[in-house]
Amino acid sequence: MAEKKTKKKQSGLPQSVRGMHDILPAEQPWWDKVTRTARDLAEFYGFGRIEPPILERADLFEKGTGAETDIVQKEMYTLRTRGGDTLALRPEFTPSVMRAYVEHGLSRLGQPQKLYSIGPIFRHEAPQLGRFRQAHQFNLEVVGGQNDPVYDAQVILIFSRLAEELRIRDIALRLNSIGCKVCRPLYRKQLQNYYKRVDRKICSDCARRLKGNPLRLLDCKREECAPYKAKTPNILDKICVTCSSHLKQVLEYLDELKISYTLDNQLVRGMDYYSRTVFELAVEGPGSELGSFAGGGRYDYLMEMLGGRATPAVGGAAGLERIILILKAQEAKPPIKSHKKVFLIHVGETAKKKSLNVIEDLRLEGIQVAESLGRESMKAQLKTADKEGFEIALIFGQQEVFEKSIIIRNLRTSLQETVPLERLAIEVKKRLRS
Repeated sequence: MAEKKTKKKQSGLPQSVRGMHDILPAEQPWWDKVTRTARDLAEFYGFGRIEPPILERADLFEKGTGAETDIVQKEMYTLRTRGGDTLALRPEFTPSVMRAYVEHGLSRLGQPQKLYSIGPIFRHEAPQLGRFRQAHQFNLEVVGGQNDPVYDAQVILIFSRLAEELRIRDIALRLNSIGCKVCRPLYRKQLQNYYKRVDRKICSDCARRLKGNPLRLLDCKREECAPYKAKTPNILDKICVTCSSHLKQVLEYLDELKISYTLDNQLVRGMDYYSRTVFELAVEGPGSELGSFAGGGRYDYLMEMLGGRATPAVGGAAGLERIILILKAQEAKPPIKSHKKVFLIHVGETAKKKSLNVIEDLRLEGIQVAESLGRESMKAQLKTADKEGFEIALIFGQQEVFEKSIIIRNLRTSLQETVPLERLAIEVKKRLRS
């Protein structure tokens, strides 16, 4: 495989940009299955689809996602317009959805607004297994109303059901509470005081986070930081009574739904706007090397960070590429592509022209038809139909054009019958039913 890539480069043939990837026709059944399952679940639970633009003002993510986050500092694709505006390819959905919520007056509609999105996000990170610079997410947001723990549980429920309906095995759910603006500053201070004693022994990223984003110290994966991270103060011992009660109610709802979970006091998320509940879903066993495939949490302060009024909100996102890779790692059977059962064979130029209208007539009747109009040989067309496993062939030649008829052949039994064109759809449907 590496040799082929080298030859391509040497020959000067164009290649995709590093970290981007093509989704080829053979992969589409996987994508169709995952996106259809996600969409159906979201709509069942009352979520309406919203599609924010791919390009936004860069300061939307600097204020929302957080100027000190790795996403904004290292991974965001930005560009400057001729008019002098700095724009960014969205690295995530949530700030865009919150901007749309305010801009279009969704706060004046019934609350909370339950919204979902499916589409690409862009991050300039090191390409590796399950990580792409253009990736796709299934995103859920519950915005407005009260900061009711039932919605934290419902968001987690939908991602859990998504994995179950796709038959992903060995799902592991981890949860934590990272507190609120009342109790979290006290914990941040304790965390900073603890790490200041070892600040010369931790990695450079952690040294930077210690000053601007200390909670992210808990998310470091470097081996040299592991011994110090293991001894950090437990945030669950430091959160206030209100946050503790909120977490307790979320867990009670999950218990009611019989969704198993593990409390992880070192779980934090990569965005500055999270408060209280944070969660991640991953798998144990095949596919575990991909890390979490879904995660999210509550972000009651995000609207204030963007300059708006306090607005309770909770949500999460699932990575579609990772889900598909997990399905393949667990040797799931590839989705069966819907098969066209009728194949149209033309014989002669006149029949070829008239075939276009025959295909359109069948389309209007809801009958899927395949063809090979670029081939002139009847033998070659029959061979294609047989190779691809079609059940019925429609043979349309010069005589059939003249007589306004067509031959219907059963490719399994080789039995055939000539029928009037005006009865074609009726006869085809009858044979497909039988």
